[in-house]
Amino acid sequence: MAATTRDTSSNYIGELFMIGANQTPFLQMIGGVGGANAMATLSPVFPMCQTWTPTAGAIPALTETASMTAIAADTIARAQVLNTVQIFQRYVTVSDFRQADKGTLAGLSATGNQPVLDEFGFQKLAQLKRMANDMNLAFLTGTYAAPETVGTAAQTNGIITGCTVNTVSAVGAKVTKAMIDALFLEMANNGAPFENIKIFCNGFNKGVLTDIYGYAPESRTVGGANITRIITNFCEADVVFDPTIPASTILVADMNHIKPVFMPINGMGVEYTDTAKTAGARNGLLQCFAGINYDHASYHGTLTSTAVA
Repeated sequence: MAATTRDTSSNYIGELFMIGANQTPFLQMIGGVGGANAMATLSPVFPMCQTWTPTAGAIPALTETASMTAIAADTIARAQVLNTVQIFQRYVTVSDFRQADKGTLAGLSATGNQPVLDEFGFQKLAQLKRMANDMNLAFLTGTYAAPETVGTAAQTNGIITGCTVNTVSAVGAKVTKAMIDALFLEMANNGAPFENIKIFCNGFNKGVLTDIYGYAPESRTVGGANITRIITNFCEADVVFDPTIPASTILVADMNHIKPVFMPINGMGVEYTDTAKTAGARNGLLQCFAGINYDHASYHGTLTSTAVA
């Protein structure tokens, strides 16, 4: 039986962010081209930001005499906000018989180029796409769990889960412009920088946003609208359809403050390993340890409990 081997060129981090990008746009956008936006950590739990609470403004009333007297020191306390990477794995297995079968399509003999000439390569990319789907969902909706023991499954805290500072509830109603305005106002009041704002939503709410902001010129032959960017009082924001967004949620995310975080395996973000051959089958393992860093929660916002139909 063949031993487990590692191909040092099998770093699939770039492919992870690009494969099936239309199904995982959030993951693709935070990863950048070829995973260039990714961060590395040397331990599973990592700090995202340090928080502190500023006091309300006050107008000083100091006399010249008072200004010559030392005032009491005021130390500002800080707290770290932590997140963790978690284990993502996908297994690849193909029988030698299936790998050798390159001349059939739907059970019939075929000629010319085939859709799949390398079954194992196809299965590897298909499992990588599944891993991307898993990661996209975890980065959006995961709930934090630290790997305190070897028997504890680490879970990264998703950005939607972490958006507890700026959130507006639709209370089951269909989204309105007033709700969107209220969310952006809350973000502004809580110090959001509004640097690179994207609005992520599912298919239904994408249609609702187009109905709210859409304006199509009158025409006898062309109709409809597809809103991909809106202007608010505080910023311009791109509208992005992501099928992984929960049906009753809209996420407003500042992409300048979001990065995927990897704990490298043998120097690689996403490692592929040929595992031991079992009888008449070739096997392999795709694996990575990844989490999300979305910086301070006040930089983002959510509109929750929206109508879903």
